[in-house]
Amino acid sequence: MPRSIPTLVIVVLMLSGCGTLSTWDVDPGSVSASSNQGDLALDVDALARPLVSRGETPGLVVGLLLPDGSRRFFGYGTTEQGGGEVPGPDTLFAVGSLSKGFLGGIAATLAQDGRLSWSDTLSTLLPPETPLSPAAAGISVEQLATHTSGLPRQPPTLRTLTYFVSYLFTGENFYRHLDNDAIFDYLSGFSAPATVEPQYSNIGYGILGYALEQKTGQSVDALLAERITGPLGLVHTGYTPESLPGFALRARGYAGDQPKFIRRGQPVPDWRMTNIMRGSAALYSSAADLLTFAAAHLEPVASPLNAALAGNLRVRYPRPRQAAAVAWIADDVADVHITYQIGIIAGYSSYLAVNEANHTAVVVLQNAFNWDYSLGHELVLLLAATVATPPTLVGRN
Repeated sequence: MPRSIPTLVIVVLMLSGCGTLSTWDVDPGSVSASSNQGDLALDVDALARPLVSRGETPGLVVGLLLPDGSRRFFGYGTTEQGGGEVPGPDTLFAVGSLSKGFLGGIAATLAQDGRLSWSDTLSTLLPPETPLSPAAAGISVEQLATHTSGLPRQPPTLRTLTYFVSYLFTGENFYRHLDNDAIFDYLSGFSAPATVEPQYSNIGYGILGYALEQKTGQSVDALLAERITGPLGLVHTGYTPESLPGFALRARGYAGDQPKFIRRGQPVPDWRMTNIMRGSAALYSSAADLLTFAAAHLEPVASPLNAALAGNLRVRYPRPRQAAAVAWIADDVADVHITYQIGIIAGYSSYLAVNEANHTAVVVLQNAFNWDYSLGHELVLLLAATVATPPTLVGRN
């Protein structure tokens, strides 16, 4: 087993550097929605354009799903410093932990088909020779999917710390060592905390993806295509960006709030995840594809796939704030119930949310690493305050 270091050391460094792929308990800050006499474009401009004009990100794209099913897209800035194009609905971005929503969707469809149970444990899903501690062997699919397994974000080892410190200066992927050997070496000695509360775990979703592969005999790439992107027609979504349309014109990633010691606006390297971590954070997608994915959660009667995805919005672990669903976080912001995900990786930040009450969804993609996701919340509140819900949808949810 790799030599461990005190968890406190990593916590202090993470707080000073914010160097994880995504977040669980970041305060979204004050949110407000002001209306320009019902002109949605002006409202979105007022909220989104300042992020580019202030230099917080080179570019961003906003996608809105309205209650009548129509969609609006708004692009700002550029895909690449010193050139590029204004980001559009089909522009590729790395979306980091939004990958978890797709992996949770795969799990839900397998459970719906009877090929998987949410109560299945690693001891039953993985080969018998897999080195697992008793605590690790008892971790269930639902616990992995809802971040309630007791697993940390990443193993608190000296190698993790070393790569993280290097990342702060170089932007290089500090998950690059987390292959099968490293993760199962950690699981062989894993001890669960005395009290398990929702705790965001990137390795938990890596393990979930691996478990689904072992259960089905298919790669996460094949499962994604067969169960999510194929049925929904998501041609700009996948784990291998080079194979996606528009890869050459993708949004390039830049430093924002992180890496700590690289000046904001400087290019940072793309990350390539190990095979076991692909399902956790390797996805590339577009605003249009993400809106389609979100919309599928809001029409449970449309198809078995939609029903499975809608079930993932259900809160499984209530909390005073930020309750845990399958890959989604549920929260009440300014009296509006928001179910959302965020993703932060390399030089990118992403946000995806649905409001079941008025049948709307919001996606925000930036090509800079920024922790603040309040723009997404503000846009959800804007739609709740200014866009009428068609009578046919009233009382539906």
